[in-house]
Amino acid sequence: MVRGSLGKLASRALSVAGRWQHQQLRRLNIHEYQVPLATQIPQFALPIFHRGSWNFVGLISEVRLKDLRFWDCVGLQGAELMGKYGINVPKGTAAGSVQEVKDALKNVFPSEKEVTVPGLPYLICFILFTPWIQNARRPWIGSEAEEAEGIASKMLGQILVTKQTGPEGKIVSKVYLCEKLSLTNEMYFAITLDRKSAGPLIIACSKGGTSIEDLAEKYPDMIIKVPIDVFKGITDEDAAKVVDGLALKAADRQSSIEQIKKLYELFCRSDCTLLEINPLAETADNKLVAADAKLNFDDNAAFRQKEIFALRDTTQEDPREVAAAKADLNYIGLDGEIGCMVNGAGLAMATMDIIKLHGGTPANFLDVGGSASEGQVVEAFKILTSDDRVKAILVNIFGGIMKCDVIASGIVNAAKQVDLKVPVVVRLEGTNVDQGKRILKESGMTLITAEDLDDAAEKAVKASVK
Repeated sequence: MVRGSLGKLASRALSVAGRWQHQQLRRLNIHEYQVPLATQIPQFALPIFHRGSWNFVGLISEVRLKDLRFWDCVGLQGAELMGKYGINVPKGTAAGSVQEVKDALKNVFPSEKEVTVPGLPYLICFILFTPWIQNARRPWIGSEAEEAEGIASKMLGQILVTKQTGPEGKIVSKVYLCEKLSLTNEMYFAITLDRKSAGPLIIACSKGGTSIEDLAEKYPDMIIKVPIDVFKGITDEDAAKVVDGLALKAADRQSSIEQIKKLYELFCRSDCTLLEINPLAETADNKLVAADAKLNFDDNAAFRQKEIFALRDTTQEDPREVAAAKADLNYIGLDGEIGCMVNGAGLAMATMDIIKLHGGTPANFLDVGGSASEGQVVEAFKILTSDDRVKAILVNIFGGIMKCDVIASGIVNAAKQVDLKVPVVVRLEGTNVDQGKRILKESGMTLITAEDLDDAAEKAVKASVK
C-alpha cells in the first residue's frame, strides 16, 4: 500500500512538474500558422484567431487545431519572420474588422486572378459553438468576394470554444486571409536541441500531416535524424541528407537544399528552441513550402530578440498568468478551490499532492521563489484572490533563502490592499520563523496557523468547505 501511495504521489508530482515546464514554454515566443492541406481548395481561407494564433479549423479532415506552447502570438508574424529568411510561406494577411477585410481583398490580393477560382472563389471556415450557427464545423462558401465581409462580421467578436480554450472559450479578435495552396506531397521537418549531440538536431520524415508521435509509430524507418555541428553549422552534405530523406517527388533538389539551410539559419539567428514544420509540402508548381509551422524561442535571448518578443499579445492569455509573469512569479492556474502560495517548485508540488490526499483540489501552482520581495508576496495574494473559485488559501513557506518575516510582512500588507474574504492557512518554518510568526500575531489578522505541512493541508481543506 505504501509503495502504491508513493507511486500515485510521484505520478501526480510528475504530472504537475510537466505542466509547470509546459507553462514555462508558454512564456516563450511561439508563432504558428496553418494553411489548408488539400489540393483543390478555394482561393481564400479565413481561419479563426485562437489563443494568439491563426488556425484553419475544420477546413478539411487533415487540418488540426493546435494548442500553442509559449506565450501566444499571431501566426501571421511567424510566417513573416520565415519570409524574411527567404523561406517559402503562403501569402496572407490579418484583419480585425470588416473594413480591414475589404482593404485586404483590395490591396493584398489586387489581381483578379489571385482572388478568383471559377465557381469557388474563397472559403471561410471556423469552429464556433454559438447558438446562431447550425453546423459549427461547416465551411462557408460564397460566389462573390463581398460575402467574405459578411462572414467575417459574423466571426469577429464571437466566442471560440475548443479543447484548448476551455469551456469559457476565447473571443475571436481577428481573421486571417491566406492564398490558395495546392499541395501534392506532405512531409515532416523539425529542428530542435539535442542533449546527446549537444547541438541542433534536424528530424525529417517523408510522411507528414500528422503528429510526429504518430509518424514515429507508423513509419519508424522513414524518420531520419541529422545532428548539426554547432561550430561548423549546417553543410551542403547535411542539407542533402535531409532532402534525400524527405524523398521529394517534384521539387528541385538544389533549391530544396537551400531552403533547408535557410531554415537552419532562422533557427540559429532567432534563438529558437524548436522549429517544426508539419507539413513541409510540395506544391503543384513544384515548390517546397512551409505550410504549417510552429516556432519556439528561448526567453533567455529576449534581450537580443526584442523585435520578436515584442510580438507577444497578452490579451490572449490568462490575465492571472500575465500578472504573475510581470511580478516574476511562477504561476499556473488550475481548477481547484484551494489557492497555494509556496516557495520552491518541489515544495509547491508536494503541497498540492498533500491537498489532494486530504480530499481537496489545488486552485493553482504558485512558486514565489527563494528571493521574493514583500511586494511580490502582495502581488501573489492579489492573483490568488482574483480567482472566484478559491475558497481558502494555503501559505506554505520553508524559509531558507526566503525569509519567513518577509513572507509574513507581505501577507499583512496584502490584507491591507486586498479584501480577504476567504480563510488563510499559514505554515512557516525556517529562517526568521519566530519574527514571522510575531508579525502575523501582532497584525490582528484572523489566520489559521499550522505546525507542519500535513496539518496545514488538512486545515485548508476543512476551511474550503465551510
